[in-house]
Amino acid sequence: MFEKGEYIVYGTSGVCQVEDITTMDMKGVPGDRLFYVLIPAGQKGGKIFTPVDNEKTSMRRVMTQEEASQLIDEIPGIEELWIANEKLREVQYKECMKSCDCKEWIKIIKTLYLRKRTRRDQGKKITSTDERYLRMAEDYLYSELEIPLGIPKAKMGEYITERIREQKK
Repeated sequence: MFEKGEYIVYGTSGVCQVEDITTMDMKGVPGDRLFYVLIPAGQKGGKIFTPVDNEKTSMRRVMTQEEASQLIDEIPGIEELWIANEKLREVQYKECMKSCDCKEWIKIIKTLYLRKRTRRDQGKKITSTDERYLRMAEDYLYSELEIPLGIPKAKMGEYITERIREQKK
């Protein structure tokens, strides 16, 4: 069980802070069933109410500073996605996003950076679907890394790039 004030990753809502753990006074809801009251990190005024025992939506703690640093160090070795069937591209992106797994988000980011470069070299623009999933994966990853590393989300891409460059020296 998570504690009040703790940051967690909640399904496709991304990073949320546990504001409260309470019961709900609603018809059809057992009076002793506990719910998390979650505040999404990227939204102002938003609240999510979810049962503590929710098994449908993935919930996990935000990684520690050590885990975040280790993940960044592992980025060069994380494989891109290999999508044989173009029609299933978005399905695979959705699966990766729903996984709540940072390494899956990194796979999307790496895949789409390469795809973007290839399309640019061919004189084409990135597709709107690719652009949407690239932004989503970066947002999820950077939002999570922001908390343990104390680096603003807006500067996270630069930070990661610089860390990887330093590794290569």
